[in-house]
Amino acid sequence: MPSIRKDCEELRAKTAAPGFWSGADAQKISAQLSRHEADLARWEKIEREFADLQTMAELLGDGEDAELLQEFGERSAAFRRQIEDEQMALLLSGPYDHCSAILSVHAGSGGLDSQDWAEMLYRMYLRWCEERRFKTKLLDYQHDEEAGIKSATLLIQGETAYGYLRSEIGVHRLVRISPFDTNKRRHTSFASVDVSPQLPDDVDVAIAPEDLRIDTYRSSGAGGQHVNMTDSAVRVTHLPTGIVVSCQNERSQHMNKATAMSVLKSKLYQRELEQRQAEMNALAGEKKESTWGSQIRSYVLQPYTLVKDHRTGEETGNVGGVLDGGLDPFILAYLRWAR
Repeated sequence: MPSIRKDCEELRAKTAAPGFWSGADAQKISAQLSRHEADLARWEKIEREFADLQTMAELLGDGEDAELLQEFGERSAAFRRQIEDEQMALLLSGPYDHCSAILSVHAGSGGLDSQDWAEMLYRMYLRWCEERRFKTKLLDYQHDEEAGIKSATLLIQGETAYGYLRSEIGVHRLVRISPFDTNKRRHTSFASVDVSPQLPDDVDVAIAPEDLRIDTYRSSGAGGQHVNMTDSAVRVTHLPTGIVVSCQNERSQHMNKATAMSVLKSKLYQRELEQRQAEMNALAGEKKESTWGSQIRSYVLQPYTLVKDHRTGEETGNVGGVLDGGLDPFILAYLRWAR
């Protein structure tokens, strides 16, 4: 914490300098100061809570005060969760780990089972966001009339959203008795998750107009006040890479196009990161391919219950809890593994 205080003092001194607000870096430095001040306030609160718990422990003595004991237990559990959150935050080291995130879920091959699985993952991330009080904005939602979704894209607004959710990039595998199989056989389904940071406005990603194909179509999402019967939805294809982004939930075609271009910029940045990582892996002799056979995590509902991350080894038998948004143990394990 002394280092955070020192950083705050240095940044405050910069903002107090004459002519600071007319400088090119004013907004960037101001944002840094806000983050550091929030970090400092959070750690000071942790210190105070730890001191309070120590005092309560001393007062408990032999533990005969049932009311105080209950309060101590509740506050200790909350404090433990807060420390786990701080552990995750301290493991974030990427330049845009503190940004909001753009998350997309795509059904894999497997028909209705995979589409249903993609929708289950979509709901899992929504519940995780609700638990963390992150705001979500639906950008695109391609549902299927029979079951599930073909794809969905969310803007997840919150400090460190990208830093946490980059742990989810890859293929997710589900094993269960298919609800669509009249013979009640066990099926394996796949869905992929893409996550990219919502880049700040001052980050430049070069996109040549001639590299784009822009199509408009009629909105056909899950519904809502912004889904209408005009050709307001926009699909942008980046021809050199084949990346396709869609947006249909804004109020107008112009707004959908602007949002789609922002998403494309983020996805191109994420692709560049992945290419650099692949080059580093190749130099290190790693032979990993991003295919349907190299899933990052498996969710098994039959013949036993287990969620296992194949990168970190983190696992739990509480599949229902994970699908209800309980992702933090897997995120923390990933951040440790990645570091």
